[in-house]
Amino acid sequence: MIMNNKPLEDSLKDNSRRNFIRNSALLLAGAAFSRKLGQICTIGNASDGQRFRIGVADLMIYKRQKIGAFSLTRQIGADGVEVDMGGLGDRPTFNSILSDPAMCQTFLDEAEKYGLNISSVAMTGFYAQSFARRPTWQQMIQDTLQTASRLKVKTAFLPLGISCDLSKYPELRPAVTQRLKTAGKMAADAGVVIGIETSLNATSERKLLEQIGSPAVKSYFNFANPVDHRLDICEELKILGKENICQIHATNSDGVHLSEDPKINMPKIKQTLEQMGWSGWLVLLRSRDQKDPKNVLYNFGANTKYMKSVFKLS
Repeated sequence: MIMNNKPLEDSLKDNSRRNFIRNSALLLAGAAFSRKLGQICTIGNASDGQRFRIGVADLMIYKRQKIGAFSLTRQIGADGVEVDMGGLGDRPTFNSILSDPAMCQTFLDEAEKYGLNISSVAMTGFYAQSFARRPTWQQMIQDTLQTASRLKVKTAFLPLGISCDLSKYPELRPAVTQRLKTAGKMAADAGVVIGIETSLNATSERKLLEQIGSPAVKSYFNFANPVDHRLDICEELKILGKENICQIHATNSDGVHLSEDPKINMPKIKQTLEQMGWSGWLVLLRSRDQKDPKNVLYNFGANTKYMKSVFKLS
């Protein structure tokens, strides 16, 4: 007797199709997640085939949230501007003109006019305010992420300043870690990386980043910190690793220009960054001549020219 196995064959084919569709959907979802994670992990790196770019902070060239920062940056010779979120004081959030979308567009238009980019937005109000204790910190983070989105920026700078110094106040670490976990989720949803600056050495800061566990929270490295703690800048960079560094504040405390600073071996730093495979923005803050610290064109022009000569930028 010959049995008809067609229904069984059809059933097996249907199951096979369903499994194929399900597995394909899972693969596509996984690929999409990997792409998103990869995008977040590389946010802040230089684009357009240019490995390094030199920026200046609008706060430090005395143009905090001023449209004139762009024309002055062009005179300095830098490639872009780190735009500050404004003062904080006792307000619930930053005193920012960039809460107005029209003003953000004006900034974008001005940047384009001078052939510049906006490298990042900076929450420098937290230098003097405690990120661990401010009750409205989430509003501040949200406002910053919204501004970053309007300015088409992928990096937000968050300094854990004087009152939130984890070296001096280790008891604040649990609160800081928990808040940064939440901030990391907010940043990831916005497609932005929050770059934190701490007083910790590279080993401790890397452990902090591991505790936070977010690809959207990284280190915003500052050359002045290892110099202050008598640590080797290049070794600290290597300990952190390229995947943990979103941007770099590439200056020391005020005193002399970068070209005259014996504590910063810039050619060696360039070589280290290249060996690490890191690329991105090097933003200038200080290293001003102590004899003439307020002369913006003199100080930032000299440092920009030196950086471009070392990093072989036209």
